[in-house]
Amino acid sequence: MQKKEIAGMGCLILTALIWGLAFVSQVQGMDSMSPLFFNATRFTLGALSLVPLLVALRMRQHSALGSSRVLVSGKAPTITLGDGRAIAMPSCFGNPVVIGIICGLVLFTASTTQQYGVLYCRSAGRSGFITALYIVMVPLLAFMVLRRRIHANVIVSVVLAVFGFYLLCITDGFGSITLADLVLLGSAVLFAAHILVIDTFGRDLDALTISFFQTATTAVLSWIGTLMEGSVDWSGAGQAWLAVVYAGVGSVGVAYTLQVIGQQFVPPTRGAMLMSLESFFSALGGAIILGEVMTPRGYLGCALIFAGTMLAQLPVDRLKRQRP
Repeated sequence: MQKKEIAGMGCLILTALIWGLAFVSQVQGMDSMSPLFFNATRFTLGALSLVPLLVALRMRQHSALGSSRVLVSGKAPTITLGDGRAIAMPSCFGNPVVIGIICGLVLFTASTTQQYGVLYCRSAGRSGFITALYIVMVPLLAFMVLRRRIHANVIVSVVLAVFGFYLLCITDGFGSITLADLVLLGSAVLFAAHILVIDTFGRDLDALTISFFQTATTAVLSWIGTLMEGSVDWSGAGQAWLAVVYAGVGSVGVAYTLQVIGQQFVPPTRGAMLMSLESFFSALGGAIILGEVMTPRGYLGCALIFAGTMLAQLPVDRLKRQRP
């Protein structure tokens, strides 16, 4: 294994650590702020933290190319479905700004739903593991929307994850499942949709531009929402300033930069597995920082969800090709 790949793996593990501990800051932020106001402030900080990187990248690309031809790819993307059919998309879908705004619409919905789930749940570990189900849902959504094939490992991973969710959330019959569990489960579906949108339209576009515009779009929509509900509370933001700064600058700015660096040197499947450690770090952070304790049944449920998310990312096609 090359030194660059080892360094890249370290970047992705650190990314998962920052994202996992962000659940702790999300729980702490709910002590004095509303979900929409918390997201408005943290995504604003996240977008501002990306501005220096964006400016530096533009200057570098401008000097290298002799022009500012960076934002628009100039090609109309084509989506290839699992059954072989190709669907031509409008040329605007080849513009990273447009894709960033579309991703921002999905991310706003997903992050707002998740934050309300965290508000009701009040547990960083539980929230992290339920949200981590998005990894299992990505291939299911890809099958339903894009007609992509589902492998046997995905089916097994879904069974493991569903059983883990049952052990974690349904402790005394189905009446024991809470509103927070359902809201967080809904956010997992939305985050899976967000990943599919990026994977389908943003693979060949400038990643930093997409990230900035999706973060800025989420911030603007969150500000509109918080102004409409009248939940702006700067004194509350002052009480939770550390949580806001960590969730904004740390989760969006620093972690995104580490993710981009890491994925340059680490294969996609291994990278996804490393970043799925986010759920483990959320439980660890909840236990150490917030003093959260689960029942043995809950820990078993978390273990099964984690096993399901890891299994869903195994490179089945590659393993088949390597068979004698």
